[in-house]
Amino acid sequence: MPDETTSPRPDEPFGGSLRPGPSPAVLAVDMMRAYFDPASALCLPDDDCLQSAARVLATARQHGVPVVHTRVRYSADGADGGVFFRKVPALQALVGDGPMGELMAPVAPVDDELVVVKQYASAFFGTSLASTLHARGIDTVVVVGVSTSGCIRATAVDAIQHGFVPLVVADAVGDRAPGPHEANLSDLAAKYAEVVDEATALDYLGSVAPGGAR
Repeated sequence: MPDETTSPRPDEPFGGSLRPGPSPAVLAVDMMRAYFDPASALCLPDDDCLQSAARVLATARQHGVPVVHTRVRYSADGADGGVFFRKVPALQALVGDGPMGELMAPVAPVDDELVVVKQYASAFFGTSLASTLHARGIDTVVVVGVSTSGCIRATAVDAIQHGFVPLVVADAVGDRAPGPHEANLSDLAAKYAEVVDEATALDYLGSVAPGGAR
């Protein structure tokens, strides 16, 4: 299906709709042990988003949709994390190749799926992700992962700024508390992304024609 944008009415300045295109990729953002291990200061209250993300990835693979993963890794002194690393002390758990930086088994990369290593919130900032996706003819990114108010929000905003239609799967993203999770999903839906439930995302990925994702 072609891309299609529907503008809101003049009395509704936010919330126009974006139609996903025929060539999506799934972007699994930072599904690392640090967010699911109670020993970590970054741990989420539950792993519901992990299980939902695993189902999204399974459907993407079944239909030949590319999957790209991101993880965070800092140098020994955190110098590559700059001011951000100093602002969030919990990021010290992601120095080097320690266990907290491991991608969780239910969403671990398979075959030759790309893993983008980043130091900041957005999967696009300071990485080659945008050029890689453009080179593959990707027009839509289906975003799953953590955390909604941080890396998911930043990634979705950068996705639309790079010309991709962002689909944020509400069931497959998580945050440290319901407040920031719901508030950011609402604001993303108003201005930067289509926010969809898991069933809608699975239907979309299942509708991609063979060869549609290049």
